[in-house]
Amino acid sequence: MKLVSMMRRMAAMAACLPVALAMGQDAPAAVTVIHCPSLFDSAAGKMLGPTTVVISGDKFQKVEPGTQSEPGATVIELTGATCLPGLIDDHVHLDMEFGRNAYMEAAHLNFANMVLRSTLYARRTLLAGFTTVRNVGDHDYDTVSLRDEIAAGRVIGPRIFTAGPPISTTGGHADWSNGLSMDLQGDPGPLQSIFNGPDEARKVVRLHYKEGADLIKAMPSGGVMDLGTNGSGPQMSEDEIKALVDTAHDYGMKVAVHAHGAEAIRRSVVAGVDSVEHGTFMDDEDIRLMKEHGTFYCPTVYTGQYVAEQAKKGMYPPAVTRKALEVGPQIMKTVTRAYQGGVKFAYGTDAGVYPHGQNWEDFIYLVKAGLPPAYTLQMATINAAELLGHQDELGTVSAGKYADLVAVPGNPLDDIGAMSKVSFVMKAGVVYKRDGQEVLTQ
Repeated sequence: MKLVSMMRRMAAMAACLPVALAMGQDAPAAVTVIHCPSLFDSAAGKMLGPTTVVISGDKFQKVEPGTQSEPGATVIELTGATCLPGLIDDHVHLDMEFGRNAYMEAAHLNFANMVLRSTLYARRTLLAGFTTVRNVGDHDYDTVSLRDEIAAGRVIGPRIFTAGPPISTTGGHADWSNGLSMDLQGDPGPLQSIFNGPDEARKVVRLHYKEGADLIKAMPSGGVMDLGTNGSGPQMSEDEIKALVDTAHDYGMKVAVHAHGAEAIRRSVVAGVDSVEHGTFMDDEDIRLMKEHGTFYCPTVYTGQYVAEQAKKGMYPPAVTRKALEVGPQIMKTVTRAYQGGVKFAYGTDAGVYPHGQNWEDFIYLVKAGLPPAYTLQMATINAAELLGHQDELGTVSAGKYADLVAVPGNPLDDIGAMSKVSFVMKAGVVYKRDGQEVLTQ
């Protein structure tokens, strides 16, 4: 682990050199004009008519109604399409894909295999229209390196905000030694993101900050995909969660919590977390508290359906199968109740539990749960940007923000299934997909 960390630091220092040498050598920014037959206004939650979007370098320069021209600009016509801000998925795992052999691979897969696979998963995610993601759990901070390589232009993928490894208590949902025989378990501690008590909670957050994480992901309840018997019971005390949250906020990091059970959700919201992930068994008191505290909800609704279907096919061990069959039917009901109760939603999918590049699936199930199509699009744009704390740079097609723009055929407000057919992808002014085909950029 120390060798991996040292190599990552050396790579980061090397990456800074060409940036430093290039300072002061600004070239004129290229100008691109995009003609959108319609544009989703994510701030207002409504569809606009024909709109001209002017991009200079990596930012939106102007957004004007009608079909306008710009002298000397490259023009892109998106005939018959609806334009939207680049989509944001606030709950992904880019260094994994949970298939039939996942439990065997967890013990035997080479770390380099996971890193190489993550570049494929990142590319798929971007081409599906998701120009920004929040990675909420990885292995040994590998998505910190992936984030930096994408930002440097050496790997193709979405803009990443990463939590590094998920944080758990001994025996909790993210304790990698669960299920191993006693002679193999060892005693994972804060260096492996496992803690016990408020003091170790503070230490593990500071270690994440030191290793370059952008936010914190904690596991105060049991989960579905681990081998534990309880998928929803609380696994952190109130004072432990409070220590995590207060320390993270001191360091300018937000906190997302994996929480299925009602008591774990209540403890987390009272402690001041920024978002609850999954939230399967939240009760009326949780909903009231989340609305009162302004806590975001990332429901990962399609994952609930996916794991239930996979469980029926015998894809998981018995302990996981039982929990998966409980979660699937319940999460749709919870999403409906939470929306009706006024909880604020952000789009999060848990991609990695199911195949990357299918991040659009949640749109379908959110609408089935009774959410308006326009609101689901806001979840994946302005709401998701607000949860990240980057609504000044992302989430709307507005002058001064990053030029992240996607397009789908038809009108997704009439048929949300259009979100599965992203035909155009631009991230920070660079086109990665056009007319439904990948554009080679390097």
